[in-house]
Amino acid sequence: MNVEERISSIVSSIRQRTDFMPKLALILGSGLGDFADRIEVVCEVPYQELDHFPVSTVPGHAGKFIFGYLKGIPMVCMKGRVHYYEGYAMEDVVLPTRVMARLGAKILFLTNAAGGLGDGFQAGDLMMITDQIAMFVPNPLIGPNDDRIGVRFPDMTNLYDPKLCNLIRQCAIAHEVTLREGIYAQLTGPSYESPAEIRALKVLGASAVGMSTAVEAIAARHIGMRICGISCISNLAAGLSGKPLSHDEVQAAADAAAKKFSILVEESIIAFDREKEV
Repeated sequence: MNVEERISSIVSSIRQRTDFMPKLALILGSGLGDFADRIEVVCEVPYQELDHFPVSTVPGHAGKFIFGYLKGIPMVCMKGRVHYYEGYAMEDVVLPTRVMARLGAKILFLTNAAGGLGDGFQAGDLMMITDQIAMFVPNPLIGPNDDRIGVRFPDMTNLYDPKLCNLIRQCAIAHEVTLREGIYAQLTGPSYESPAEIRALKVLGASAVGMSTAVEAIAARHIGMRICGISCISNLAAGLSGKPLSHDEVQAAADAAAKKFSILVEESIIAFDREKEV
């Protein structure tokens, strides 16, 4: 079964459960899972109920699509994402993004927990992603291209939509949420990066590093979505704090920042909806 057939099969399965048409897709990273409580839920679809669909195995990732309304705005929320380090092919990792686009979502709002590399960054900071480095993971578009999904060589200039980014900035100011900006780098994981790798990433211009997001953004651009993203800086990357890294630390810092993270994400989505072009 090729990619287009898998997308069509999964969409057909979801349509047997709901005819809901989302305007925006949101992928919830570590620490933002409770954001789903803000949504007026119409339908929930666990990943394991969908044939040919990857299932998240990471603690803290529930593994389901949530369809509903946020302040009247129709959206689909992905509570729990799939990571390359779980052993899935990259085609599987980005399959949910393609499914959400096929269901009708025009915007992809990416969130994650990430290690901070930027000067002055602290655990709990929020960083709007303005660009990315994805050269250390397999490109999700490798292989035969299906023109029904997107063009063979999609442009990655302004990958993170400047108008959406500006709206996020305005919302952060209006709601007194300190917002940093920077470049996000994705590595494969699941091991955390070594201090030498962190120094190399800093030379390349990265401000934060994680194990997701960048490939989802590439797949979203390929299929024609507009993209924005926010990282919760859950820890300082290896060699910057003098302490060993752990998933518990990442989860704790993300949980502590969840309130301001949720406020900024919600207000940004409302601002997107007010834009006539969106």
